Amino acid sequence: MNRRPFVLVAAVLGALASAAFALPNLPPNPVTETINAQVFHEKGRRFVTAAEAPTRGRTAFVLPSWIPKDATDVRIRAHTDGQARLIRFTLGATPLDGPQCTAGTAKPMSGPRPAARWWPGDTGAEERAECRDVHQYRVAVRGRHVYAWTDGTLSPDAARTPAGQAGAPSGR
Repeated sequence: MNRRPFVLVAAVLGALASAAFALPNLPPNPVTETINAQVFHEKGRRFVTAAEAPTRGRTAFVLPSWIPKDATDVRIRAHTDGQARLIRFTLGATPLDGPQCTAGTAKPMSGPRPAARWWPGDTGAEERAECRDVHQYRVAVRGRHVYAWTDGTLSPDAARTPAGQAGAPSGR
């Protein structure tokens, strides 16, 4: 019996499985970004400052209005087939403060969360709700680093946001 085809199939399957595990941990480059967009339906962008990010439109990379304009090292990872996204940034001189959703526990968000190497492990115990934008975000602050994610759940204030202004800054 010729085992060559079975060995070849096993080798190809092993290579594909290895690539599937390694791909999310490779540094960003055109190849990994294309594969992430096509296979995992995720895209990522990085901005040196929040001021460099787009400010209008329905793009996944428009920052929420509550992110300070002087924030630096802004990283965004977004699902291309929905509203879920992760945001990480470093605070500048402007503190992250202001009203949150409500006093008490925020409405739970159960949708899918994109994956990123720069996202810390479990932030659940530190998360607070932030609803001053189109989408409700969960926000965790660790030192000067801020981690925020949304699954696309609309903020209670979303009805008051003009159409086409998703994430548009208001007084940043």
